[in-house]
Amino acid sequence: MAEMTARAATPADIDLVHRELMDVIATSPYYSDRFKAHEMGRLNRNFLRTLLALDPWHVMVLCSDGEPGGVMVSGPECGALFLYWGWVFPSHRGTTLGVFAARAFNGHWDNGRFHKAYTFVRPENKVTRVLLKRHGYSETCLLEKHIFGQDYLLVEKPYTKVTEDYDSGANIGRLGLLKRRLGLAA
Repeated sequence: MAEMTARAATPADIDLVHRELMDVIATSPYYSDRFKAHEMGRLNRNFLRTLLALDPWHVMVLCSDGEPGGVMVSGPECGALFLYWGWVFPSHRGTTLGVFAARAFNGHWDNGRFHKAYTFVRPENKVTRVLLKRHGYSETCLLEKHIFGQDYLLVEKPYTKVTEDYDSGANIGRLGLLKRRLGLAA
């Protein structure tokens, strides 16, 4: 049986993560062409680097026997954690890496920093809906014609926030980008 692990991404992972992310967006049967173009433009390498600057675990690399086989991309949203994309690479589909991913994601992030984790799921995506439900997520509501005219389910899992601080989302601004470029950001 393969050993499955999760780790925070490093700058060296960005090209692999970006390439696989573009592929999963382009080939997904659940999204309109307009949504795919939007996501592919928004989730560029700079966006991924910004997430790493906030916390490298926002780009969680999932490995099977040490080989990257999936990624969970998330970002802070004012006390909640938004899961932008989570997927298993085509080379690792048919394994249990997807089940491991959900467990690893919640195991890492239910750490006192957030009130909840949440994401949007297309109603037709039955596999993801079952996986999320199995890991404690609830389908809160159907958002009709929510993004580019398509329906989405809002899916949430409560976490236990104990810290008093709040983030301001995934935009670190010009000063943060400059610090990152100069190597001053953590």
